[in-house]
Amino acid sequence: MRKYLWVTILFCFVGMMAQAKGKGRKEIFPDGKPIPDWFRDTTKVDVNQLGRQYVITDYGVKQDSTLVQTEAIQRVIDVASRHGGGVVVVPKGVFLSGSLFFRQGTHLHIMEGGTLKGSDRIAHFKLMKTRIEGQTCTYFSALVNADGIDGFTITGKGTINGNGKNYWEEFWIRRQWNRECTNKDAQRPRLTYISHCKNVTIQDVHLINSPFWTNHIYRSDHCRFLDCTIFAPTEGIKAPSSDAIDIDACHDILIRGCYMNVNDDAVALKGGKGTWADRDSTNGPNYDIIIENCRYGSVHSCLTLGSESLDDHNILLRNCHSNNANRVLWLKMRPDTPQHYAYVTVDGMTGKTGSFLVVRPWTQFFKPEGRVDMPKSKCDHIVMKNIRMSCQNFFDVGTSDKYGLTDFRFENIQVSDEANHFDRDMIANTFIRNVVINGIKQQ
Repeated sequence: MRKYLWVTILFCFVGMMAQAKGKGRKEIFPDGKPIPDWFRDTTKVDVNQLGRQYVITDYGVKQDSTLVQTEAIQRVIDVASRHGGGVVVVPKGVFLSGSLFFRQGTHLHIMEGGTLKGSDRIAHFKLMKTRIEGQTCTYFSALVNADGIDGFTITGKGTINGNGKNYWEEFWIRRQWNRECTNKDAQRPRLTYISHCKNVTIQDVHLINSPFWTNHIYRSDHCRFLDCTIFAPTEGIKAPSSDAIDIDACHDILIRGCYMNVNDDAVALKGGKGTWADRDSTNGPNYDIIIENCRYGSVHSCLTLGSESLDDHNILLRNCHSNNANRVLWLKMRPDTPQHYAYVTVDGMTGKTGSFLVVRPWTQFFKPEGRVDMPKSKCDHIVMKNIRMSCQNFFDVGTSDKYGLTDFRFENIQVSDEANHFDRDMIANTFIRNVVINGIKQQ
């Protein structure tokens, strides 16, 4: 009896040591750099700790879902700012507005049952210098705008509704009239635009029906999207280019526990486009980005690098589930733009998809120019591991003299694949281990 007791104690001790060792092990980014502790802090913002609360109906905003009240709501934001900051609260009800601009120290809270709804007239959105589709230019502001703020938050279980139907209808009519109609030609506002900010949290809110991109963050860092629902219709009158989250020249971004269903890419990395894009100081790289524990409905892709991207590295998509994504990882290669995508890992993906990995030239609205020293684009150190999915085309890869592919890794993968086009020889220095496609182990 004593012998068994000692064996039990020994096993418990070994287990405790292993657990302690596991807790002490540093997680790393794809390039081997330790992941900072900031990424593990998923504590929700407590709105009661953000200062005085300014319920908009206490400051002259009417309970009238048909009245556009941009100026009245903006006055509440400005009052909060003048008094040292605080939380602008949207109570139960529907409140229509054009573009709103938050100041340092101010926050937005949407109560459950409350809706901040965008105007369906572009005239209610300020025309200003901003960032759109990989370029700095004059365009329309978003419904919710924050620039140069440290600590901005959007909280609450209510809804920010872009009211996009009329914009979508007009876009599709324009496309019928002119197949070359671009997103900018159609003149549509985004839902949120966060620029030059840090320590941002957007949590719990429903972000729906955006006329254009849903969330756009530019030159910002340490931004978190926690448990958000991001939706735009993919049937009926589809919401064109309603990307869930566009990350544009940013670093240290966490997207966790979100549900995304939009008529374009879920998470798209931007940063610049064009033959001389790498020499434009308004462009920049994206790095140190984690997308985890998310669920995808219908989206064009779970994670897309491009079509306006220069340099993306240390990108981690992990422990996510796709119900109906057209693609999981899409590397868009523009022949007119010098691009480098490196150290990108997809780990622990489940569900079903059309194409799992897509690497193809992207030539929509591109404008090649003559450049003698044009760098050749490249993708390297791309890892896919611990994958269990049903796919129409697991390996949708095309080569080109405009870009090079090297150092791809496929590990612990079990998929069904209708196309069955997997070919390790298409990519230089491809490593595979324990890859099973349609029940057949790949060599």
